[in-house]
Amino acid sequence: MSTRAAPVVRRFLVSTRAVAAVEFALLIPMMLVLLLASIDAGRAMAIYVKVRSATYTVGAVTNQYPIIHDADMQQILGAAAVILSPYPTSPVAVVVSQVSVDDKGNGAVSWSDALNGTARAVNSTVTIPPSLASSKPPNNACNSYPCYLVLGEVRYTYSPMFGYFITGPITLSDSLFVTPRSAATITRSSP
Repeated sequence: MSTRAAPVVRRFLVSTRAVAAVEFALLIPMMLVLLLASIDAGRAMAIYVKVRSATYTVGAVTNQYPIIHDADMQQILGAAAVILSPYPTSPVAVVVSQVSVDDKGNGAVSWSDALNGTARAVNSTVTIPPSLASSKPPNNACNSYPCYLVLGEVRYTYSPMFGYFITGPITLSDSLFVTPRSAATITRSSP
């Protein structure tokens, strides 16, 4: 190193002027990423709360019918869209099914309907939670077998505004088993 350059380098290394600007320039990208991530995470949590609420509502409304006609089912499935507002409802899929449970705790679909998704196939197997599949009343939802449960499922595909390039779409989903209220089983009537 030349003798002329040495003092310049030494002054540069010990200088404290503009340190705050350099630190700010180093930290601002990280702080901006944290801000945008918290916005995306907040929206995702708010939508997930609405997905849970929609699942509960779909199950709670369905279990009050002894007979469900097509028009009734469209209103039940459409209730999820109302609950999810003001968020877009195009990425939501709602499935309502009635599940028959035998005395061994095996579940099979009796009927199923869907909005923006695929209904479960009739007689397809459904895993029943152990607390509901117990063969000893009153620990379960059944007084006699076969017993019937309503399964409400809501799935929402969330696309983050800022973190899409990192995570891609995120699927938020919930499901809920409820017992029919008005009858032991719900009849699904299609003209």
